[in-house]
Amino acid sequence: MTGTANPKKSTVIDPASVEARQGSSYPPDLAHFAAGRSKQKLGDVAGLTNFGVNLVRLPPGAWSSIRHWHSHEDEFVYIIEGEAVLVTDAGEQALGPGMAAGFPAGVPDGHHLINRTDAVVTYLEVGARHEEDDCFYPDADLQYRHQDGVFTRKDGSPV
Repeated sequence: MTGTANPKKSTVIDPASVEARQGSSYPPDLAHFAAGRSKQKLGDVAGLTNFGVNLVRLPPGAWSSIRHWHSHEDEFVYIIEGEAVLVTDAGEQALGPGMAAGFPAGVPDGHHLINRTDAVVTYLEVGARHEEDDCFYPDADLQYRHQDGVFTRKDGSPV
């Protein structure tokens, strides 16, 4: 199966055939935080609409995102290889292969992963897809409204 969605039947996916998207859609002044990140949208290729599944790779020094939380979307990560540091309001914790973390919707506990090793970290990222979701970034002057599809500053002004 190539990287094309087929929602009419079950789909077997070879990740090597799925396009990898580099970096993020963050505004230019914040894009450097996730510049090294690579994502393959496996859920889109499978034709999934209720939740997304991404295969993510973080090279040494890369961040998964700016620390954030969602108003309406649950998130889940599962480490396949390498060691990432999970940063939350509670502090930092190392996650290695076979470890997972979940982030319930509506809980204002900003989180992200950082690769502080000299090897690539590979993980699965699973999240709900809710049109009414808002995403908040406690460490940056940024928020995102999925219903509008735009980033704004915390005061609502354009980025």
